Amino acid sequence: MNNILNFDIQNHKPLREMVYEELKMQILTGAIVPGTRMMEVELANQIGVSRTPVREAIRKLEKEGLVIIEPRKGAYASQISTKDMVEILEVRQNMEGLAAYFAASRMQPSQLEDLKNISAKYNTAVSEGNMEDMIQYDTRFHRIIVESCNNKILVQMIEQLQELVLRFRYIYYDDFKRAENMPEEHRIILEAIESGDANAAREAADIHINRLKELVISENVQPKHIE
Repeated sequence: MNNILNFDIQNHKPLREMVYEELKMQILTGAIVPGTRMMEVELANQIGVSRTPVREAIRKLEKEGLVIIEPRKGAYASQISTKDMVEILEVRQNMEGLAAYFAASRMQPSQLEDLKNISAKYNTAVSEGNMEDMIQYDTRFHRIIVESCNNKILVQMIEQLQELVLRFRYIYYDDFKRAENMPEEHRIILEAIESGDANAAREAADIHINRLKELVISENVQPKHIE
């Protein structure tokens, strides 16, 4: 089996950090399914390293809540519950609404053009049913708005949610076919920002996240393997 990690001579990161980042991304993207046993030997063979950096990575992931270690049972990728999703979305709804509010008056012309381009690429991904591109451009769409709000405290707070949001993006896109409604919701947010209507931008962002939250609750989504 080929090693997953690219041990490029230009990569100066410690091996344990590279292993940690690899396992973390596998968990975030669903390659390692919630509830999966984290077997040190198997993971070490898969990545092409010894057990030590894998063990260190698992301990670090436990501190971040991505891995659960049970005495005498071993380590498992943590589950994602509907309650977890709703709590994250409740916080995200308020923060991103505020970011959109600021963006309506603070977004630079170049950022607005980027937002339009990303929105168009997202729409293409939806029409083609390309989940990876949908997730990439959806994430970027919201990130541009956050970056343009020119409030470093708000940016830092929203960034703390990004990895958690990424983890269940892979779940809700696959389970609900949610993407069909999102181009229109993105369009409303974009047009409000472009027109400089801060209140409308905030309301559109609020509705956008709230609809997802309601969908999570009504569908009672459960994690499953992402192909």
